Parts: sequence; structure tokens; C-alpha cells
Amino acid sequence: MGENDRMNFDIVIVGGGLAGLSLAAALRRSSLSVALVEGQAPAVPAGWDARVYAISPANARFLDELGAWRHLDAARMQAVAQMEVHGDSGGRLDFSAYGVGASELAWILESSLMARELWETVKRQGNLTLLCPARPRDLMLAPDAAVLTLDDGRQLSSRLVVGADGAESWTRSAAGIEVRFDPYDQLGVVANFETGLPHRGTAYQWFRCDEGVLAWLPLPGERMSMVWSAPEYLGRELMALDAEALADRVAAAGGRKLGALRLLTPQAAFPLRLMRAPRCVAPRLALIGDAAHTIHPLSGHGINLGFQDARMLAGVLCDKPEHIDCGDFSLLRRYERARKEAVVTLQTMTDTLHDLFGPSADSLKRLRNFGLNLTNRVPVVKDLLVRYALST
Repeated sequence: MGENDRMNFDIVIVGGGLAGLSLAAALRRSSLSVALVEGQAPAVPAGWDARVYAISPANARFLDELGAWRHLDAARMQAVAQMEVHGDSGGRLDFSAYGVGASELAWILESSLMARELWETVKRQGNLTLLCPARPRDLMLAPDAAVLTLDDGRQLSSRLVVGADGAESWTRSAAGIEVRFDPYDQLGVVANFETGLPHRGTAYQWFRCDEGVLAWLPLPGERMSMVWSAPEYLGRELMALDAEALADRVAAAGGRKLGALRLLTPQAAFPLRLMRAPRCVAPRLALIGDAAHTIHPLSGHGINLGFQDARMLAGVLCDKPEHIDCGDFSLLRRYERARKEAVVTLQTMTDTLHDLFGPSADSLKRLRNFGLNLTNRVPVVKDLLVRYALST
């Protein structure tokens, strides 16, 4: 295939996950031509998706601006009205949407629910070419253009390539950006349960020292989603339990606050690790979402960071002067600088909390639980924490 046979675009997005799809949708208000490269369309799970996210109000507004939020199935969405955080020795911290004048702290949504709606949104987008199934094979970044070769031999020439292809990003590796992975030696075990008692829109989180961090996220009806960031040995034990034994183990770990549990979706597990990239832009290249950074799930903000990456990058590209190339390094640096503080703050906060409540920090048990209780008694500090989470 020669240069005259190449497909030409302003922007090529590699990866059709939530971050990549939201970026593509956010670029609809621009005059830029966009291609989205993805291996397969979002699947429709049987029953409830085991992978759920806590979407902040700021990102609910972002998805509404994209035209996706209003089309989501309200029967599969749950607002979080309050949250209880428990330490490992009597410490407790309570958050309430009512206390800060908000309608909710977050929305709990299935990953597949958002992915399918965003997919339908971009399929109707006039300035976007959806290439699926398609997988990248080679990337060349040149001073005047980037050329992406697909595994079927097709070539895409663009001013900018955006890597939105996850923590194991092919795009990032092809561009020669090396990252540092710091494993937490934990497994994230997820599953959904039917509850014996109503959750009343309450999310729960327990810091359990030797047993990691357990979170219960409310789902519509009398259902909840569990995320247990467990030491590897415990994660393997949880994965080996049958449905009844797992339900009883999870119920007991949460003090049976929601009564007896019944497993709705089989447990799944994934390794937890922190990933830091030295940079998230290069000439003709930008990274968003997990391709640019990962954090511990105890904060619940992984996909929120990805959505805000997409919002910020789309804003920089849509608002640029016409004479500025969208792959210009100084333009992309504007996006990188705008996102650095939020990403580093959340990575540092979650990493510190993980270490503070880890088994190696057992000598700090009294101090860390005192800190939770003290924060719980200082409304100004609590309000600051809640308002930061709402806007992230």
C-alpha cells in the first residue's frame, strides 16, 4: 500500500474502552476527522456485569454533555446517598450527600452499560470512522505525521495518535514510553450479590489490615457489588470458594450489615498495581485513561480520571486555533500539565492509604483509627474531602 492509498485523519484513537469512546464522542463538536480503532464491540453480559464503577457527579455531567447519560437504563443505575468508611480498630468516617447539599455522592454503574451507550453514540457521529474489528501492528511517529499500520495491512495517517488502550497499552509501548509498575501484591476480587436487607443507597468500605480493603457498592434493588482488594493468598482463597461459602464469607467480613447474601455473578479477580508513566504526551502522541496512569481501586476514581483525561484533551483539541496542528507538542503539553496535579494527588493519596492500613503498618493502628475518628468530627475537613471527590 502506497502513500496515496493511506486513509488520512486528524486524530486516530487506539482503544474503544470507556476513555477512548468518551474522547471520540467529545470530539464531535470539532471539525477534526477522527478514527477509532478497536478489536471488538462492547459485549452484553448475561445478568449483571461484575465490573462496576462509581461515577462522580462531575463525570455524570460530562457523560450528559456527550448525550450518553440520558439514554442509560435508569433501572440499572444506583445513586450513592451516603458512605461509611471503617478502620480496623474502631475508626469510622461517614460521608453524606445531604451534608454537602448534593443530590448524590456518586452513581454506581456497570462498565458494559456505559460502554454500549457510548459505542452507539459514536456510531452515529458524522466526523468519526469506526474501524472494528481492527488491531494495530506498527506505529511510526514522524515530524509531520503519524502512521498507524493495522494487522490487515491498512495504513492510517494522522496528525495525532491517542493511546486509550489500557494499562498494557500497545500504543505506549510502540511509542517507546517506558513505565514503572509497582505491584501491590493484591488481587482485586469482584462479584455481585443479592442482599437480605436494603442498602438505602449506602456504600461501605472496610480497611482490614491483614485482609486488605473491602468495599460494598449499592446496586439497584436489594443488590450490591463487592470489590475486595485482598492479599494474594486471600484472593486465591476467595476465588476457590463456592457460591454459598463466598456469600457467607463476604457477609461476615462486612459484619452482616446487609443481612444474608446470595451470589448473583461469579467472582472474578485481577492483579492490583500502581503504574506511573514519566510522561503522557510526545510529539504526535497522547495517552489517556489507564494507558497514562493506574491507581489502587480503594479510591473508586480510576475511570473518573480517565473521563477527565478525555474531557480535558478534547477541550484542548476543540478549542485550539485552526492554524495549530493538533499533534503539536506544545499543544499536547497543555493537556499534560492540566491533568498532572489531579493524577499525582489521587495516586499519592491512595498509595499512602494502602500503606497506612497495610500489615506492615500495624504499629500505626491506634494513630490511623484516631485520624479517621478525628476527621469524622471536623465537618470542614469532611466537606472538603467530599467536594473534591464530587468534582474529580
